[in-house]
Amino acid sequence: MNRTRHKPIVRSAALLIAVSMLLTGCQAAQSGNTGGGDAQVVELAPLSELTPVGDPRAVTGPTHVQVGGPSFETPSEAAEPDLPATVLSKDLDGKTPEVTVTDTSRIIALSITGTLADYVVALGLGDNLVGKDTATSAPGTEDLPLVTGSGHVVNVEGVLGLEPTLVLTDGSLGPDDVVRIQLRQAGVEVVAVDRITDFESSYQAARDVGAALGLAESGEQLAAAIESSINDKIVEIEETVKPADVERLPRVVFLYLRGSKVYYMFGEGSGIDTLLNAVGAVDIATEQGWKGEKQVTPEALVAMDPDAILVMSKGLESVGGVDSLIADLSGVAQTKAGKNRRIIDVDDTLVLAGGTRTADVLDGLARALYAPDSLQ
Repeated sequence: MNRTRHKPIVRSAALLIAVSMLLTGCQAAQSGNTGGGDAQVVELAPLSELTPVGDPRAVTGPTHVQVGGPSFETPSEAAEPDLPATVLSKDLDGKTPEVTVTDTSRIIALSITGTLADYVVALGLGDNLVGKDTATSAPGTEDLPLVTGSGHVVNVEGVLGLEPTLVLTDGSLGPDDVVRIQLRQAGVEVVAVDRITDFESSYQAARDVGAALGLAESGEQLAAAIESSINDKIVEIEETVKPADVERLPRVVFLYLRGSKVYYMFGEGSGIDTLLNAVGAVDIATEQGWKGEKQVTPEALVAMDPDAILVMSKGLESVGGVDSLIADLSGVAQTKAGKNRRIIDVDDTLVLAGGTRTADVLDGLARALYAPDSLQ
C-alpha cells in the first residue's frame, strides 16, 4: 500500500522548545471502554517494546484503544498576543470577510472535534477560554460551561451570556449561519477557519487560529511541531509494529453509532480515512469509493467484509456493547469482523480531534490493530 508522507516544515528540538511542547517516550493512557470520565491512568510501553501479532487480519475479540498522552505539554507561560490582528474569516457561505481581532481576553472556540479549543490551549491562551463545546477535552477546560446541546446545536444566548470577545469556529456546530450572524450582530468578533478533515488541514487550522489570536509566529511553530510529531509517529509505527507484508494489513471500516437507528459509515474526506491510512490499515470504504459520511446498508457492509470494525466508545455503549452491535445491526454478523467479534472502540473526543492529539491517536490505533494483547 503506497502512502505519501509529508515532510515536516521544521524538525528541530529547538522548535518544540519554542512552543513549550515535549514528546514523551512512553504513553499515559486512560483505561476503560466508555471514553473519557474518571478512568484509571496507566503507563503504556513504547511501541518498540511490543510484540506484534503474526497476522493482524486474524485477530479475534474486541479491543479498546488506549490513547496515551497528551504527549504535547501545554505552555507554562501565557503568550503575548500582537493585537489588533486582521485576518480573513473563512465562512461556510464562501465569503472571506476581514475581521480585526482586538481582544482575546474571553475566547470561545467551537468545533465538533474540540480541536480549536485544543489549539487555543496549545498556544498558551487556555486561561482565556470562557466556554466550551461538548467535544473539548483539552487540559484545563474541564470546568468550563457548555455552550452546545444535543445535536451539536450552539446555544447562542448561552454564548452571549459568557460575554466573549472572540469566537473561533469551523462551522461544524451551528446552525453555522445563525451563529455567525447573531454573534456578529451582537458585536462579537467571529473568525471561521476551514474544518479539519486531514493532516494538512489540521496544520493550516493551527496557523489560522494562531493568526486570529495575534500569535501568527506561534501558530506556524505549532503547525510544524504537530506535523513533526505525526510524521515521527508514522515512522515509528512502520519500524516497530506494522507488518511488512501488505497482504496482512487489516481491512477496516468505521461505523458511527448512536442508539438503535443511527448508523453511518465514514469514507474518503471524513478524517477517518487519513488516520487509517497513516497506521497502514486499509480503509475499505474509501477503497470502494465511499465519500464522506453515509448511512450504512447491510448489503454494503457484507460486501466490504471488514476484518475489523472501528467505532466510538460511547457509540458502542449506546447500542448495548459488542454483542448487541453484532446481533442487532443487520449485516455485521455476516462479516469477518462480526464472526470474530473484532470490534475496536476509541474515545469519542479523541478519534477525530486532530491537532496535538493526532500522534497519540495513531499510537493507540497501532497498538489495537497490531499488538492488541498489550492493551489487555
